[in-house]
Amino acid sequence: MSRALFIDGANKARVAQFNLREGREDEVLMDVASVGVCGSDLHYFKDGGIGSTLINEPFVPGHEFGGYLCQDVEELGLTRGQLVAVDPNKACGRCEWCHEGHPNLCPNVEFIGAPPFDGAMTERIWAPRSQLVALPNGFDALDAVMLEPLGVAIHAVGLAKPRMLERVAVLGCGPIGLLIVQVLKAAGAGEVLACDPLPHRRAMAEKIGADRVGESAADIAEWSKGGCPLVLEATNSPFGFRDAVTATRIGGRIVLVGIPDGDIYTLPAADARRRGLNIKFARRMGDVYPRAIEFLAAGKIDVRSIVTHRVALEEAPGVFTALAENAPGYVKVLVDLKGS
Repeated sequence: MSRALFIDGANKARVAQFNLREGREDEVLMDVASVGVCGSDLHYFKDGGIGSTLINEPFVPGHEFGGYLCQDVEELGLTRGQLVAVDPNKACGRCEWCHEGHPNLCPNVEFIGAPPFDGAMTERIWAPRSQLVALPNGFDALDAVMLEPLGVAIHAVGLAKPRMLERVAVLGCGPIGLLIVQVLKAAGAGEVLACDPLPHRRAMAEKIGADRVGESAADIAEWSKGGCPLVLEATNSPFGFRDAVTATRIGGRIVLVGIPDGDIYTLPAADARRRGLNIKFARRMGDVYPRAIEFLAAGKIDVRSIVTHRVALEEAPGVFTALAENAPGYVKVLVDLKGS
């Protein structure tokens, strides 16, 4: 019998006993070391679901995680007790989107930590062998957890295709926005302007390398004299799309990475249409774990400075409430379960 954090519906989280299901032949049992609280986890907590993916029964969240193997995995050269990361996105490998190289768009995906598939905010979990990710020497549980959100940032910047020394705006300085800022810098972007309404997040954006940080998209429009050629939106606001338009110049490009509260965008259409904007939506990520590992191993991305809190499982319900209420000082929170 394990313990886990359950989300029972909107604004309902609790820690209780968890009956671990039996594993399948293609799975390996792991002791979870640490798991991150993601913005999508917060949407499940605040809204009881994301779009058509609803919580209809008690659900264990958590898709950013690493853990210790409970057995050898000889075909991968992994041994019992070894720390590994896990790619939560198990695509079917058979559909046209998988065949076209877009496993993140697979409609048949089994995604760990998205209903109906319980996640890793528990002491033990069965993980598909195909999704295990070996880690270099020196990586710890924090590194293992942060590979997934870093992968999301890498995928978003890959969609954006920033040009050399191009000025770019990043809306939202939560964990994904902060990682996007760093990936943009590593990819050769020029001046990076960022904005966020929360003072502690603005301070963090300045710390990790944003060139100028303001409170709103209006600041970016003013600084850039009409908007940037490229904008990446990473907020949870229903006005995120609108604000991205405000921050983008005529003929510019937008990549929408955030998930809006309530699953609704509020957008005056004329402004976006008259600017002739090129707009992309980012969903999760593709096969980017190898690049995420290279970024961390080379010291090009600082994931540690954005982790502001590490808590025990019993404290996790309070953390969900604090994050949902935008409590001061909270950026990235990890829930530590074993030997972290």
